[in-house]
Amino acid sequence: MDITFEKVGYTYQKGTPFQNRALYDIDLEIKSGSFTALVGHTGSGKSTVLQHLNALMKPTEGVVTIGDRVITPETNNKNLKSIRKKVGIVFQFPEAQLFEETIAKDIAFGPRNFGATEEEGKALAKEMLDLVGLDESYMERSPFDLSGGQMRRVAIAGVLAMEPDVLVLDEPTAGLDPKGRLDMMEMFHYLYKEKGLTIVLVTHQMDDVADYADQMVVLEGGTIVKKGLPSEIFKESDWLKEKQLGVPTAVAFSNYFEARTGVDLGELPLTTEALADLLVTKIQDKAGDGK
Repeated sequence: MDITFEKVGYTYQKGTPFQNRALYDIDLEIKSGSFTALVGHTGSGKSTVLQHLNALMKPTEGVVTIGDRVITPETNNKNLKSIRKKVGIVFQFPEAQLFEETIAKDIAFGPRNFGATEEEGKALAKEMLDLVGLDESYMERSPFDLSGGQMRRVAIAGVLAMEPDVLVLDEPTAGLDPKGRLDMMEMFHYLYKEKGLTIVLVTHQMDDVADYADQMVVLEGGTIVKKGLPSEIFKESDWLKEKQLGVPTAVAFSNYFEARTGVDLGELPLTTEALADLLVTKIQDKAGDGK
């Protein structure tokens, strides 16, 4: 399911003395089966864009098209519920939204609201637990007896239980330790590659953008200032430094290495694996030349 923005703008509390324009002239296409990363400083408009992806917000200007649904400022709010089943959003610290007495009931809450039977909800809960790396023994446990990382997995399972086509992630690894962050990102990568979900990731972690995304969108001051392949955008290290956005670890090391040694690596590695391979190749080439 494709999602497109055409000249989208959004103003909070429009028509009041407190109105604040959060978005303007947003043109964006999120293709079905893609992995898009949205980056930018706090206040750049990322979260507002995110809430337009499943019509939690309607544009005050322009058009958002979600699959075959066209959302304009005049769209009736009562007809938007089905969109939220197709586009699931995992907000920051989603574990704060857990409330049921058992994990099975919490995961099944969304499907039950859309008409699933108790038996269907339980089957979905079991399936989604497995998908997020937790086994059936968790079904009857309280979500509040889990570790922080496990609670987050349960909350994500609740979103996945709606069987969305698009999964939107707002800083999903915030507060996790390095291993927890890696495990979480690998889970999303699996959902993208093996389950065919379209992924939209809001993040400050440039390594995650480099490792997983195939489209990068940079927002500043409520509009898109750059979009394209991560490999192309990360070449513009000076521009990113000017925007105080940073670069992946491998890119930062490559720039440092070239500046200190004068050795031209010839290409820009985005990941640590690519950097290691490139350095090994350079060493082997120099050894072959007898240098």
